[in-house]
Amino acid sequence: MAGGPREVLTLQFGHFAGFVGAHWWNQQDAALGRATDGAEPPGELCPDVLYRTGRTLHGQETYTPRLILMDLKGSLSSLKEEGGLYRDKQLDAAIAWQGKLTTHKEEEVYPKNPYLQDFQNAEGVLSNGVWRVKSIPNGKGPPPVTSAPKPKPLVPAASSIRVWSDFLRVHLHPRSICLIHKYNHDGETGRLEAFGQGESILKEPRYLEELEDRLHFYVEECDYLQGFQILCDLHDGFSGLGTKAAELLQDEYSGRGVITWGLLPGPCNPGEPQKNIYRLLNTVFGLVRLTAHSSFVCPLSVSGSLGLRPQPPVNFPSLHYDATLPFHCSAILATALDTVTAPYRLHSSLVSMVRLGDMLTYSGKKVVTAEALIPFPWLPAQSLPDALIQLGGTTPWTPLSACGDPSGTRCFAQSVVLRGVDKASHTSLLPPGTPLPSLLHACTTGEEVLAQYLREQQPRVASSSHLLLTPCRVAPPYPPFFSSSFGQQGVAPGCPLRGTAEQSIPVLGALRSSSSLHQTLGALAKELEQLDLRRWASFLDTGVEQGDVEELLQELHSLAQCYRESDSLTD
Repeated sequence: MAGGPREVLTLQFGHFAGFVGAHWWNQQDAALGRATDGAEPPGELCPDVLYRTGRTLHGQETYTPRLILMDLKGSLSSLKEEGGLYRDKQLDAAIAWQGKLTTHKEEEVYPKNPYLQDFQNAEGVLSNGVWRVKSIPNGKGPPPVTSAPKPKPLVPAASSIRVWSDFLRVHLHPRSICLIHKYNHDGETGRLEAFGQGESILKEPRYLEELEDRLHFYVEECDYLQGFQILCDLHDGFSGLGTKAAELLQDEYSGRGVITWGLLPGPCNPGEPQKNIYRLLNTVFGLVRLTAHSSFVCPLSVSGSLGLRPQPPVNFPSLHYDATLPFHCSAILATALDTVTAPYRLHSSLVSMVRLGDMLTYSGKKVVTAEALIPFPWLPAQSLPDALIQLGGTTPWTPLSACGDPSGTRCFAQSVVLRGVDKASHTSLLPPGTPLPSLLHACTTGEEVLAQYLREQQPRVASSSHLLLTPCRVAPPYPPFFSSSFGQQGVAPGCPLRGTAEQSIPVLGALRSSSSLHQTLGALAKELEQLDLRRWASFLDTGVEQGDVEELLQELHSLAQCYRESDSLTD
């Protein structure tokens, strides 16, 4: 859109959402660092879509995420709720009181993670009590502080990560973090376990007014707000909180896009029946209710199933990760998210959040799935047509929505993004006069190559595709997932990531509306019908009634019917 970036406000609800969000913002920060250091020209992605400019009390210009996050008491570890970027409490006190000051320092309840200590020492981010932040891209703001040497790459041990703030490298605005003090993050009591509990939070004036105040603060400074993206835990009570927040956004900001990413950690533990039943109920309530207030809802998980039956986690040929570690699972989901959201974050694109939602969700199909190939198997000496042909005739990407294998299902609509392939490799590298092995080799641009490949894979399907030069950043603290022979800007199956502090990978990601959801949503309805809710009266005691469950079942059946293959426009 002419005139400025189309801003997006991000909302994060829940602790696993915090993990995914921490990786997401670290990846954005790594991309910003490359641009401000002059390591590469400004990319296709516009950082002003997600970030806002500001100024501290000391006149230092800042660049922080346009973000509101809500989590529970005890979830922040050493991170301060108000942050340390804008306010210097001792300086404020000195301004208000000219007499002698005595400082009493409270002992830290949560010691700072060793990784963050090393990171901040290496960055030299504190100087005389003032945060020094990176310069703003595109020439805005002062030059970066250069007194400290450039840090070596720091990778935290997975065992040292207790909460998402243990590896967050980005400074947040004081209006970003909102703690819910009536529930506990740790311990066996006072937990936010059920959908009804989450709904009730935003029925309390204290928390509702807090959220509305922060929304107004961020929204009123936007010139071309295109919408909101919600990262919301589905497996616990944050499912209900996210639903009420989406309803609020729809009521107050009608016409704006509201895209909800429903997040679930790794596979459930068969030895925890109550948690698993609550997980099922929260997930179903969240999926169904969120569809009424969102442009679309996309569940994200490395688990193989949304239901009660344990399924092995998904497998990536070139990644070695531990599905039981939120630090690992969330990195994969954030990488997929960073790719599939690219269409509405570009400097120049006609695809807004609303338009993307309209393309994917016709005829009531308000749930979509995410899939990705991390990393995309391309080497710099290889052409894109050759790389795509090597994927074979089956759907190449790995499912990331716990909705089963999409192979053999009918796709109704899809949005596909391939990023990180060098422009010189976009078309065939065969010498002139050489017989062309495929139609892909006859294409004259990389965009035509990708579009032709999608037509061959999914004939007569409404497809939107984007080919970006910008790769996905996987600099530390991103986990060291990769196994052998991986180059800094290329990958072959079974190969490790090489390189130093600034590392990147090519990624293929997709959002798809397909008939696989007919079976997935139908299976959830069947499991819900088989539950004896009298055994789980504690869930109903949180504000959900028996009639709500019966209504939910009807809505779930109706939603599943939207994805019957006979409903395809291609029939």
